[in-house]
Amino acid sequence: MITLAQLVQDTERQLQAAAVSYGHGTCCARDEAAWLVLHALQWPLETDLAGDAGAAAVPPQAQARAAALLQERIASRKPLAYLIREAWLQGVPFYVDERAIVPRSLIAEALAEGQIDAWLPDEPRRALDLCTGNGSLAVLAALAWPGCAVDAADLSADALEVARINVAKHALAGRISLLQGDGLAACQGRPAYDLILCNPPYVNADSMAALPPEYRAEPHMALSGNQRGGRDGMDFIRPLLQEAAARMQPQAALVLEIGHERGHFEAAFPSLNPVWLPTSAGDDQVLLLTREALQAA
Repeated sequence: MITLAQLVQDTERQLQAAAVSYGHGTCCARDEAAWLVLHALQWPLETDLAGDAGAAAVPPQAQARAAALLQERIASRKPLAYLIREAWLQGVPFYVDERAIVPRSLIAEALAEGQIDAWLPDEPRRALDLCTGNGSLAVLAALAWPGCAVDAADLSADALEVARINVAKHALAGRISLLQGDGLAACQGRPAYDLILCNPPYVNADSMAALPPEYRAEPHMALSGNQRGGRDGMDFIRPLLQEAAARMQPQAALVLEIGHERGHFEAAFPSLNPVWLPTSAGDDQVLLLTREALQAA
């Protein structure tokens, strides 16, 4: 007999031995093992492995399902979210596949914790999720502000098909509009926004070259910030900051994620003085710029 806790421990050991990479919903082998096993067994993710459930015997068929999923994870080096077609962000489930990056934006924390609210005059009536990918931030914004209409824009038609699935999954088709286009050009003719959220492609060229296979399984155009010939990861962000103010209401804010690229960001935009929002990954990965600040720069 093998218990649930033992199966998770053994799965953790095999993940560690295979030296897979994390960052697509989990940050370590222990969490990845628990997610993998609980999904294979179709048990709730909140199952307490240290309690009575952890001591429960796992039937042989369930063990086989977990083993098969583990071997696929190791052999393919794809994020687990792609293999099970599901990811969670701030406790909200989303469908995901290889057409869009796995949702993990730190902007979701700012939404959940109300960090953005103080910079807005009232509850936003119109918001834009630029580079929406699978639509997760658009959905979270719509859930955070029930009176807000949200535009979700992306260059990738494939990603927008994934976003469409999630908009329908959360019954938000009446409030979220999907737009295809390059950057803010996707929003041409749309009314100005009270809030723009953007988790753009921002990874610099050297970091792109060093990405592990799990990240290379994601769409290149959603990660690389060097699509226009640059190397610092700021190719998408440069025109965005030049054009954003014209698409914003007078007291609007732009919330931008740049990951580990603060050095490149500050070198590219030395005249900007953004507000850095605290996140679980540090205080230098998500920034906020008001329309006034953008115009002043």
